[in-house]
Amino acid sequence: MRIWAKVLQDHRIINETVREFSSARPSDLEGWSPLLHELCQDLDLCRPVILRKHIYDLQRFSRVVFKPADFIESVDFDEFEIEVLSEKKKKSTDPYPFA
Repeated sequence: MRIWAKVLQDHRIINETVREFSSARPSDLEGWSPLLHELCQDLDLCRPVILRKHIYDLQRFSRVVFKPADFIESVDFDEFEIEVLSEKKKKSTDPYPFA
């Protein structure tokens, strides 16, 4: 699973990272918490508070946006966005895959 995390200020990306995780997509807070921790470390951010709404957005839309109000410490950006990137299917080298 690949995740793209980005920090936005005035609708512009000011910092970003893409990480590959060997685990399957988590479905709860306990699963997302360590992944979020690693992403925040890469971007030198404090961790946001994760609410049920955030987990729902990740499950439903493969994307979540954290606002400054979601952080306990004050932050100097407008949004912290996490997006689960879809896996591209490998093309078959067989010219007749249905034969």
